[in-house]
Amino acid sequence: MMQIFGDYCEGQPNSPEFLIIGFSPTSVPLKQRWRNNGLSADFMADYLTTFFLGSEDDPASMRRQAEVKSAVSFIANELLENAMKFSDETSSYPISIQLQLHPDHLMFFTTNSIPAETVDRFQKYLEDLAGCDPEEMYVRQLEHNATEETGTSSRLGYLTMMNDYMARLGWKFEIVQKEPEVITVTTMVQLPV
Repeated sequence: MMQIFGDYCEGQPNSPEFLIIGFSPTSVPLKQRWRNNGLSADFMADYLTTFFLGSEDDPASMRRQAEVKSAVSFIANELLENAMKFSDETSSYPISIQLQLHPDHLMFFTTNSIPAETVDRFQKYLEDLAGCDPEEMYVRQLEHNATEETGTSSRLGYLTMMNDYMARLGWKFEIVQKEPEVITVTTMVQLPV
């Protein structure tokens, strides 16, 4: 089984510049990983800025470097948090994040296992997301979050990527193991630079 949602594309394996970080979901409890998510996202952003050299004599290039660094840090952190939070706790399938650098865009890929019982609900959300006006859905979600008492899921990360960073998003679901069944979801974010 492979299902695609949104603007998913595989990227270009021949990308000359890329960075991949992998995590074992069973090595450290999830609550202890939250700090690592931010550190990993900031590392990716710092790594990337070496390719967007700013000149102190050119304030515009320094501003652009800071904008790209901030965008990469935000997107990587959101992707890692989602991958960790929604990963199948019964699976030892690794969680990974990849950043590819291309001439006019960046591509992020996170892959994690997902509990089979949550796949349909998540795919329904992705269908809603693909067919929406992102700004309108963002406002609706803010209103919903303000009235929700449990506050367990903000659902603002993807919408922020789309609205604030003009990112294109896509998802690929695959069964990667039959016995026991392991389903993975790969989230792809394409960011223009």
